[in-house]
Amino acid sequence: MENNSAFLVMDIQGPMVDGLANKEEYLQKIQRTIDAARANNIPVIYVVVGFRPNMPEFNLRSKGLRALRDTGTADALVNPIPVLPLTETDVVVTRRRLSAFPGSDLEIILRAKNIDHLVLSGISTSGVVLSTVREAVDKDYILTVLSDLCADRDEEVHRILTEKVFPRHADVLSSTEWRSQLRSA
Repeated sequence: MENNSAFLVMDIQGPMVDGLANKEEYLQKIQRTIDAARANNIPVIYVVVGFRPNMPEFNLRSKGLRALRDTGTADALVNPIPVLPLTETDVVVTRRRLSAFPGSDLEIILRAKNIDHLVLSGISTSGVVLSTVREAVDKDYILTVLSDLCADRDEEVHRILTEKVFPRHADVLSSTEWRSQLRSA
């Protein structure tokens, strides 16, 4: 595996993880993959969605942001932190929109580390993962999507994205397949 890769762990935060049917299994699997990335000197970058107190970033024309506000989820996203333990080498990037890029310093960090290959995981497949894939393609990143470390409330949407849409732009692997590639490199 190239050492110009980074593993993006997106939206592994309380409100999102709590909505998973297989929460504990998912967290164990993603932790194994994080540990493998660290063992192979691949930077782990946690991307969290978050807002400032009083949420000045909110534009009520956005249906998604209104839904976050109306359900009370937005309040839990002020000063967000991932639910998994961080190490001193991990980076946390706060995003304010669907993609991991706009309104965050993700691209600055990637350029500083000469990263051109992104390995993506996150909740939700149809939200942050899809938006980040689309923007990363336009920014000429090499992409790998770990299908079993992406989750969506709609299983059919997840399946269509990971089996039909993402393969047009990225290598789509299971976390086990990706970890095997790391061991064989």
